[in-house]
Amino acid sequence: MKLKFCLGFAILLSAAHLKGQSNIKANTRAQPKIIVGMMVDQMRWDYLYKFRDRYTDGGFKRLLRDGFSCENTHIDYSPTITACGHTSVYTGSVPAIHGIIGNSWYDKSLGRNVGCVDDKEVQLVGTLRSAEGQSPRQNLATTITDQLRIATNFKSRTVGVAIKDRASILPAGHTATGAFWYEGDEGRFVTSTFYMDKLPDWAVKFNQQKIVDRYYKNNWNTLYPISTYALSTADDKGYEGTANGEAKPVFPHQLTQFAGKNYNAVKTTPYGNTLTFEFAKAAIEGYNLGGETVTDFLAVSFSSPDAIGHTYGPNSIEMEDNYLRLDKELASFFKYLDDKFGKGNYLYFITADHGVAESPGFYMENRMPSGAVSDKEVYKLVTTALQEKFDVKDAVLAISNSQIYINWDAFKSKSFERKSITDVIVSALRPIRGIARVQPSDDLSGASLPGLPKTMLINGFNARRSGDYMIILQPTWVMGGVKGATHGTWYTYDTHIPLVWMGWSIKPGFTNRKTGMTAIAPTIAALLHIQAPSGCIGEAITEVTDR
Repeated sequence: MKLKFCLGFAILLSAAHLKGQSNIKANTRAQPKIIVGMMVDQMRWDYLYKFRDRYTDGGFKRLLRDGFSCENTHIDYSPTITACGHTSVYTGSVPAIHGIIGNSWYDKSLGRNVGCVDDKEVQLVGTLRSAEGQSPRQNLATTITDQLRIATNFKSRTVGVAIKDRASILPAGHTATGAFWYEGDEGRFVTSTFYMDKLPDWAVKFNQQKIVDRYYKNNWNTLYPISTYALSTADDKGYEGTANGEAKPVFPHQLTQFAGKNYNAVKTTPYGNTLTFEFAKAAIEGYNLGGETVTDFLAVSFSSPDAIGHTYGPNSIEMEDNYLRLDKELASFFKYLDDKFGKGNYLYFITADHGVAESPGFYMENRMPSGAVSDKEVYKLVTTALQEKFDVKDAVLAISNSQIYINWDAFKSKSFERKSITDVIVSALRPIRGIARVQPSDDLSGASLPGLPKTMLINGFNARRSGDYMIILQPTWVMGGVKGATHGTWYTYDTHIPLVWMGWSIKPGFTNRKTGMTAIAPTIAALLHIQAPSGCIGEAITEVTDR
């Protein structure tokens, strides 16, 4: 009798254990309420750690403690530019396939430059003026946000938010519920008729608050005493640029005079991040994101760090203060997500569209090689050389994204070999310091380059949109000027970006295995068990998905 009882009790225990195991598996397979994809424009990987001694416990420190960090994430192509980065993260693809080769490029069929999200077929919505709008039509591939919509028969809501139009539109995808960006002339978040005919009531109410005026009243001073910013250069350096008409790049940056007048000035301050956070939360509330039975997606990008970095440089006090403030706001946002959805019920990731080089002036001040190459000088030298050799005027159509567009029609009446034009261009640019080589775009596969840069250049070249010759710079050199800072090359400072996952289905940890920017979209697809985007070439990060 006792034996039967013991056997029966054991069977009951085993059944209960198996049922518990089944429930655990079922919970693990459940979908997150919302995915929050966050991109910080111009955030190099090292910013996760450079200022960590002063980060709060709930911001970047929480990310690295509770999240999974892919420490060796790099961009898979060149040029490393904002629009390319946002598109590649969400398509899992590269410019060669998705076609977004820059923020703008020269379109030979139209005979002019085109913006990456410009669309003459739509109008701006939410502004007092009539103007052409923007859309994602130039992106030739689907996004992970599109695939989520398809997988749920368009029940999932996907929303993009950013100050820059391209940083909102390209991640939100072709099928987005909405994409919103900041129109500084009037101080409003706007959209276009591609998405809707009028702004939602919640967005109208947000715009009516004119909260930027409240930010301006505080000016921009350092969060902590300026003498404690030990990881930055002095406040006033000759290689820093200036913004918003200021005489010198020094604290405090005066903003009160812009209230009610200049709503663009906020873009070059950390208040641009604050504004973006507030609108992102308004979008969550307004659309009730994460409140239904399917997974929703909020793609939010912070554009102000890029404006601050371009102007003052990555070693400026302005940049350090930007990240100390962003850290505190990130902690507040995480608390909002915790309270709204519950810890573990949302999937979050943070990454960047590109990194940034140090200011050329900073390099040179510290006896490191650097300098700036002027695209105007390149244009003049090549145009003059081709005219003298072939008697052809207007031989260069444009210089864009460090690429030369040649007017081949001007050579139709001439007897020449294409190699002779290449020889003239190379000879004309050889004396310019900072140019490593000039590479014909139609011979990238045969270029005598190391494997990594060759692959990145091939990945960044789109046969229909890219230029005829690529200008490859020496390390630490930039196209532009010696003040401020910029990006765009295949070098590590431009390609090494953060990638940290946190929340639903994510266990703490890290990997130093090299991963690509194009791995983000297929990783999300694998976690959700949905199809990857149409042009995806990346592979899921198994350290994240194999849980």
